[in-house]
Amino acid sequence: MSVTTGRPAKGLGALRVRFAGLAREIAKFGVVGALGVLVNFGVFNLMRHGTDLQVVRASVIATVVAIVFNYVGFRYFTYRDRDKSGRGKELTLFLLFSVVGLVIENGVLYLATYGFGWDSPLQSNVFKFLGMGLATLFRFWSYRTWVFRALPAKEAVASAESFLDSTPTPPVAPVERIK
Repeated sequence: MSVTTGRPAKGLGALRVRFAGLAREIAKFGVVGALGVLVNFGVFNLMRHGTDLQVVRASVIATVVAIVFNYVGFRYFTYRDRDKSGRGKELTLFLLFSVVGLVIENGVLYLATYGFGWDSPLQSNVFKFLGMGLATLFRFWSYRTWVFRALPAKEAVASAESFLDSTPTPPVAPVERIK
């Protein structure tokens, strides 16, 4: 929407509006994600050093805790303006894509730990971080594409408004005053 006219922006203005919206979404996703990373690493290191669990098992538990934290953050902060009508489907898709992200994240850690023998606390944290980075790229794409979809009505209204803006208005004949 144009700030000055209240109408949908066109051309470069529309591109700027879309880019600004995407930048806000990425920033919000990043805030929730950064907090989720802290939760994930905190739980991982507590489990790794406070229990006798193997490294990948500790990581899987930490990832599950972070997934729960992130769902709440994404639903009520990042994507709070998105369609909320199909919560069951949304949660199912979120969990499905989160499990794929969990496999990506912990697959990297598993490969480093058991494939290459890199098992020191520093190495475990580095490879967990790398796995989280790859999984985050996948999650961002999948969540915004499939889980937290834009409201269809919002898109329909924007489309209708842009159609109205592109329709030329017919000239109006002058009205004569009656004296």
